[in-house]
Amino acid sequence: MSRRVVVALLGPVTWSPPGIDPARWRTALAEDVVDLLATLNEVETAVAVTAGDRWLADAVVWPGTQVYEVPEPTPNAVFAALAGKASGQELAATTGEAAVTGDRAVRYDQVAVVVADAPDLPGLTLGKLLRPLTTRPVAVAPVEGSGTGLLGVAARLPVPAWLPALDLDTTEPAEVRRAAPSPGDVAVTAGWHRMRGPADLAALDPAVEGWEATRALLSGRPV
Repeated sequence: MSRRVVVALLGPVTWSPPGIDPARWRTALAEDVVDLLATLNEVETAVAVTAGDRWLADAVVWPGTQVYEVPEPTPNAVFAALAGKASGQELAATTGEAAVTGDRAVRYDQVAVVVADAPDLPGLTLGKLLRPLTTRPVAVAPVEGSGTGLLGVAARLPVPAWLPALDLDTTEPAEVRRAAPSPGDVAVTAGWHRMRGPADLAALDPAVEGWEATRALLSGRPV
């Protein structure tokens, strides 16, 4: 069986609801996504952050969660770290205790990188992002609603050489498909909304279970 990992990329969050501290908003979103990953079956989970955002990872990860420090908040940087290609001799992955060297780093066959501003993301949507990797090297999930970008991207490791530089805030599925030798090499899976503006906030469904930290912050309860 392929060894798979889903990584929450705790990248910048550029919008927060009026009256809510941006750092608290970002933390609540990240906490809900990390909590979702903890419920997934048959995959391992991790988070990735730049060194300057390590505080955020420390605030939201579960004990024993692997944290990858990457030079930039992009899927490509995460792929490189997971493939053992990070610069220097030490792979920047920690479990809160000690660094993991390249020789002892966990080797994965498949990896999915997802945004950390989709607090009510269904686990089924993440499963759909990974499923095409049995027959295709790359899969992408688009953003629903307003704005450009991706919800997440999944790939077999090592990633194909043709994979372009990806920005989860701006890259569109069509760009990734154009870069592939054949458009069919890239599967486009189910999308979901991200919290990047008032219209996205309105898409949150109070009847859906989960997203407790975001729900509490929006309701004025402490998180």
